This record gives sequence, structure tokens and C-alpha cells, in this order.
Amino acid sequence: MGSVGVEKPHAVCIPYPSQGHVNPLLKLAKILHSRGFYITFVNTEFNHNRLLRSRGSHSLDGLDDFRFETIPDGLPPSDCNATQDIPALCNSTTKNCLVPFRHLVTKLNKAADMPKVSCIVSDGIMSFALPVAEELGIPNVSFWTPSACGFMGYLHYRNLIERGFIPLKDESYLTNGYLDTPIDWVPGMKGIRLRDFPSFIRTTDPNDIMLNFKINQAGRATKASAVILNTFDDMERDVLDAIKAMIPNIYTIGPLSILCNQLPESPLMSIGSNLWKEDKGCLDWLDTKEARSVVFVNFGSITVMTDHQLKEFAWGLANSNHQFLWIIRPDLVKGESAMLPQEFLDGTKERGLLANWCPQEQVLAHPSMGGFLTHCGWNSTLESVYNGVPVICWPFFAEQQTNCRYACIHWGIGMEIDNEVKREEVEGLVREMMEGEKGKEMKKNAMKLKECAENAVKQGGSSYTNMEKLVNKVLCPKVN
Repeated sequence: MGSVGVEKPHAVCIPYPSQGHVNPLLKLAKILHSRGFYITFVNTEFNHNRLLRSRGSHSLDGLDDFRFETIPDGLPPSDCNATQDIPALCNSTTKNCLVPFRHLVTKLNKAADMPKVSCIVSDGIMSFALPVAEELGIPNVSFWTPSACGFMGYLHYRNLIERGFIPLKDESYLTNGYLDTPIDWVPGMKGIRLRDFPSFIRTTDPNDIMLNFKINQAGRATKASAVILNTFDDMERDVLDAIKAMIPNIYTIGPLSILCNQLPESPLMSIGSNLWKEDKGCLDWLDTKEARSVVFVNFGSITVMTDHQLKEFAWGLANSNHQFLWIIRPDLVKGESAMLPQEFLDGTKERGLLANWCPQEQVLAHPSMGGFLTHCGWNSTLESVYNGVPVICWPFFAEQQTNCRYACIHWGIGMEIDNEVKREEVEGLVREMMEGEKGKEMKKNAMKLKECAENAVKQGGSSYTNMEKLVNKVLCPKVN
């Protein structure tokens, strides 16, 4: 590599090793690469092997200034093609990843064929990267992948403990109405209830791994050179104003997907991050459908359900009489493979399509999309917003509960489905979303947010301007 390459700023990007975290950080890495950065993208060995299996072993070759490296996650070796146990992964990355990450950055700095590492962009819950940046005297940007409202929920976990709201006194507090307790002291989060906080508060154990992990990670956010969120100001203004009062060096740079889609075509743009093999055939199927006629059903990469819940969703969809595309991961049903009744398969084969995984962004952007039955993960919520698609929310864990509350109450783009799942409710909500007055109102609100998202990433828009500041003032102030 010539002298021009050596002068480039070099960003090391390290996501938390699950699908919903890898996706947005890879998009940010591509954007930084387009701004002249040399990129080293660090996956765990387990996830890197999954990526190679899903995309083909040569899919990551051929780029001189965008490289993939790996570190171990500290968990026992596994060949399974599924998301790892989240508490075990959080516990292990905290305890085991600092040393291999430090070794990797040292190795990169000794390499003759690349520029020295000039900044680190780490997932907000991979904060072991912070001391490595401090040791080198370089900027470290903490990328929190949840919504601003979800991030604010994590920032207040410690306060909930100090005020005695959590941990729960016993298991009955999950069902006796206690979770409906209003929490009226969190700035920027009007009308929030205990149940709307990210779900790791729902524990009776003060030593719960996830509760303490989130408290510790959120507490370290202020130590970063900057905190970035994949959201935009018009969508979460009240809560963002409140966060800025606590963490002034915060930058909203979303939706990253739209910013990434604006980049010129290059070999890099074809590199994806799906850890399951995508079924592109579903796009051909959608091409045969009328505008806004299909319900898309996808519960993301981590949600699991019981066999009973799966069947209730199935019969609710069948009885709605609407066309649907349903993504059923091999590991969707707890402890067993997802088996749908033959009667359901026979009865819906003309208007339903089942797939293991799909290119979700392309699906949601398709003209045939009428609505989205979703777990309310933040990537999925944002993708529905910037495509103007209303949602039915079935949150599973983490800040999905918070996103669901905002989608239904504050943004007016969604309706919540009860956790127990009854086919009659599924049928009724699908019909309402696709045919009813509430569905029309939700569609209108989603289209308004879509316009706001597009404005945010235009030149002069809030997210576009924040990206400029992030690059020029934080990541490489000496270069620019």
C-alpha cells in the first residue's frame, strides 16, 4: 500500500456479537470507509465463521483497506448456527475480551502494510475497548445500538434500584399489576410505566447478570470520547434532549441504513452481515403481489416462543385471510424445531410464504408491504419507519418493550399484541392494520416519520450534520 494509504485514519470497529448489533456497526464502518478511513472490523471467531457459512468463504475477500479480524468470545467452542446464550455471552465478553482485543490492536499497529490505529468505534456494551483506546491516547466512540428511549431506560436502572422499584420482591410481581406502576421522574419519558423499561428489570435477583451488566455498561458511557445513537432528532426529541443534559457529547446519526444506501456502488457495498443464509426468492414472490397487500412477519434473530404461541400466530394469520411472508428461523421455537400443522400449510399455500431468513430491508421497502408483525427490535422499528410501514408489536426482551410503548403511544405507528398470543387477537389486529381506520392512521403517521427520517440524512439535516461533526471533530480532528 502506498504512502496515501498509510496517512489514512484507521478505525477499529467492534460490535457486540449478535445480529442486531453487527448490522448497524457494519453500516457505520462502510460510511466511514467512504469518508477515507481504513477499517478493521472485529467479529468474534464464532460469528465470523457463521458469516462465512452464510455468505460463502470468498465473500469478504478483495478489499485492501477494509479488513475483517477476529477475537475469541471466551465461550466453549460450538458449531451451532444460532445466537449464543445472551447472559453467558455478556458475562464472557466482559471478563475475557479485553486481553485479546488489546493484542489485536497492538498487532495492527505493528503491521507495515496499514496505517496506525487512530480511533476505536466500539459497541456501547463492549466497553472493554475503552481502556485500550485510553492507553493509546486515541478517540473511542461508544455506539449504543438501541433507541434513545431504550438507552435512557438503561441509564436509569441504577435509580430504579436506589428507589426500591427493583429487583422485584417475588415472582408474583410479574403478574399482579406491579409492572404497571407509573414512573414519572425520568426526564423526557412521559407516561412511562415500569413494564416499559428494558426487560432486564424483571428479576427478583439483585445479582442478575443482565441487570448488572447493563448498569455497568451504561455507567461507562460517559467515559467515551463520544456516544452515538442510530436514531434521528425528530423521532425522539424529548428523550434526546434529556440524555444530552446527562451526556453532552452525544451524536444522533440515524437512520444509518439510509445514509449507507446513499453511498456509491462498490465491492464493499455488497458485503452483508446476515448470519443466516438469506432466501432471496421471497422478493420474487413479493413481485407478484399487489401494493400494500402483504403482512410481513419476522421476530428477529433472538426471540424464541413456545410451540403453542407459534400455532396461535399461525392460525391468527390464516384466519385473517391476508397474504403473508413469515420468517421462521430454525431456532425460533424453544428447544425444538418449528413445526406448523399440515392443515395450516395446506390452507395458506396460495397466499402465504415461509422462509428461514430474508433480506429484511429489501422486503420492507417492497411496494407490496402492508404491515409488519415484529418483535420491535430497534433495527426493525427503524426499518419500518423509513419505509412507512405500520407495525403490530410483540416485544420479547431488552428495550423492545420500550420501543413498543413508543411505537404505540408516542409515534402512533403500532398496536401491541398480548404476550400470551391468542389467534383471535392476531386475526383482529392484522385485519385492523390492513383494512381498518386505525391501520390507515398508523400508515399516515409512519409516512410522516419516513419524511422526517429522509430529511435528517439530507445535506444540512440533523443526522447528516452530526456525522460530519463526528468525523471531523471526534474521530480524526488532526487529519481534517
